[in-house]
Amino acid sequence: MKLTLGGDRNGTVTDQPLHIPPRFDFPGQCVRIAEYADVVEWQRFLAATFGSQEWLWDDPDELRFDPESLELVGAGFRLPYESAPAEECARVPTTPPVRPGGLRADEARDFHLETTSELCRAPGDTALTCLRDLDVLDEPLEARIGIAPDVALLVQHGTVVGWSLTDPVRYLTSGFTPTSPHPPASATRLLFTACMDIVTTPVLDEVRERKPSALSHLRAVHEALRAQHEDRHRVEALLSPIADLAEDYGNW
Repeated sequence: MKLTLGGDRNGTVTDQPLHIPPRFDFPGQCVRIAEYADVVEWQRFLAATFGSQEWLWDDPDELRFDPESLELVGAGFRLPYESAPAEECARVPTTPPVRPGGLRADEARDFHLETTSELCRAPGDTALTCLRDLDVLDEPLEARIGIAPDVALLVQHGTVVGWSLTDPVRYLTSGFTPTSPHPPASATRLLFTACMDIVTTPVLDEVRERKPSALSHLRAVHEALRAQHEDRHRVEALLSPIADLAEDYGNW
C-alpha cells in the first residue's frame, strides 16, 4: 500500500513494524516510539534521521526514517486537548482490524505531518483515537497499520488521517522515562479516566473558569492520586499536571 504521509511526501507500507513499546508522556500529552533516553539522545536521533519534526514555532507530529534504508525508526504524536463528544466517539469504527506493518519513505526528504485535532476516547479509556477532524468518521477507514505495539496509523483514501493507542494506561510515564513493566493497578485505570477528564475539554475549560463543581472534582482527584501508594510510577505521571492545575486554580 502506498501512503501520503504529509504534503507531497509518500511512503510504502512494509511488513516490519517497530518493536519498541510506546511511552505515553502524560505531563507532555504525547506518545513517543523511540529508544532515546533523554533530550541529548533525542537531538542526536533527530540529526541522524529525516522526516517530520518540530521546527521553531512549528510543532507537528513526528515520523522519523533512517536515511540509508528509508525505513521508519521512530515516531511521536501529540494528543489534542479537544475531547470529542461521546456521540462522536461512538462512531469510531472498529474495522478494519489492525495489521502490523512498518513504513518506507519513497525518498530521503523532510516533510510536515499535521497534528490531529480531535481526541476520541473509548469507554473506560481502553483506547485513545486521535483524528485529523471528525469528518474522517463519515467514511470507512481503508486500513489500520500497527507500526508499534498498541499504536496504529489510520488510513483513509491513501492518506494518514489519525492514529490510535490501545490500553494507554499501560504505557504511562513522564518525559523520556521507560514505562513500568508491571501491569497497571485497577485503581490507576480509574484515576487515569478521571485525569483525562480534567486535562481535556470541556472539564479543563470549566477548571480554568473556576466553576465550583470542576474545582471540587480537581481537588478530589488530586487527593486520590496523592493517597495511592501502589503503581507509583504511573501515578506520579498522572499527578504532575493535576498538581499544577491544583496549584494554579486551587483558590477555591
